[in-house]
Amino acid sequence: MFVIALPIIHVHLTPENPGIITLVGALLWMFGFYFESVGDYQKQIFKQHPANKGKILTTGLWKYTRHPNYFGEAVMWWGIWLMTAQLAHPWLTLSGLLSPVILTWLLTKVSGVAMLERKYTENADYQEYIRQTPAFFPRFR
Repeated sequence: MFVIALPIIHVHLTPENPGIITLVGALLWMFGFYFESVGDYQKQIFKQHPANKGKILTTGLWKYTRHPNYFGEAVMWWGIWLMTAQLAHPWLTLSGLLSPVILTWLLTKVSGVAMLERKYTENADYQEYIRQTPAFFPRFR
């Protein structure tokens, strides 16, 4: 948790006036928040309908990526890092880069995508979904 929080800790060590990079980071964070929250909401609505039991959500943001909520989470942390990049001392900014890098790695290779998709290895519908839809980075068709 400490490593993930490094950009936030660093910005409090050397407060300065934000600039354009901070604004770009805030916009990136908002984009990630949209993906995470809308993806979670769409999944919640989908699961509420008994007719969807055992089915795969392939509409909305789920049409562009199999894990819009995980993608959004990672983008939010990249946005946080970018917001703090010009506010902290350069070596703090560089060490803070560990945060989004590790979080993205965890979401894609360890806990998020990889762990969730292991439970669908025998599901033919999900295997077709895998062939058509990228796991993490959205592909807008």
